[in-house]
Amino acid sequence: MMQLLGTLIVGLIVGALARFVMPGEQKMGWILTSLLGIAGSFVAGFVGQQFGWYHVGEGAGWIASVLGAVVLLFIVGKLRGIGGSSS
Repeated sequence: MMQLLGTLIVGLIVGALARFVMPGEQKMGWILTSLLGIAGSFVAGFVGQQFGWYHVGEGAGWIASVLGAVVLLFIVGKLRGIGGSSS
């Protein structure tokens, strides 16, 4: 239970840092921010394993997690821009 709580807190911090670094306004609450940070950590860990930077089961570092979250935030922003109307 404590590991899950720790993961959520780290995800919230990483997501908040990613939103702070990314220019522009991101309209999402703290739950989506936390999920963004957690997903960014998973993306960074996966990419790091593919390049041989991390071993299986080893988590990504803070900087890599924030970069992963920024990449996801960028992708989500582009996907939202595609579906929106341009008036």
